[in-house]
Amino acid sequence: MTDTAKEFIAQSRAFLRSDYLPKIERCLEALSDEDVWWRPTEGSNSIGNLLLHLEGSTRMWIVDVAGGSKSPRNRQQEFDERRQIPAAELIGRIRRMLAEADDVLDRLSPESLLERRQSPLEETTVFWAIYHAVEHFAMHTGQIIMLAKMRSQGLQLTD
Repeated sequence: MTDTAKEFIAQSRAFLRSDYLPKIERCLEALSDEDVWWRPTEGSNSIGNLLLHLEGSTRMWIVDVAGGSKSPRNRQQEFDERRQIPAAELIGRIRRMLAEADDVLDRLSPESLLERRQSPLEETTVFWAIYHAVEHFAMHTGQIIMLAKMRSQGLQLTD
């Protein structure tokens, strides 16, 4: 089981830093700051909001729950933000948060995966917190890719 646990941790680290992050970076390279904050409809999220949400959520599940830290988080503000924070600042924040998450994952022992931890929402295992964070990051990476394609192709939707 130790080899399986080590592989789970290694693959989680690889997905976050070597798969999802480069995809997001390529999207942002092709967009202006205005494009990053474009919304298909007022009720939709922008890429900027999704990046703020990924920063907050991944920090909460990996750094705080799995790593035992406590960071303040205002989840609703991640979606409510309307200031056009520059894309360079957003990607810098994601990179720093992923470096923190990677450090936590690097220090985890295989045995700790089954430890129970309290999140702001529920009690869970370290394994679940990591699995959820990686899955959640993947889902929003896909949304970011879709929004970047829509924006780069000049698509405009209305409510």
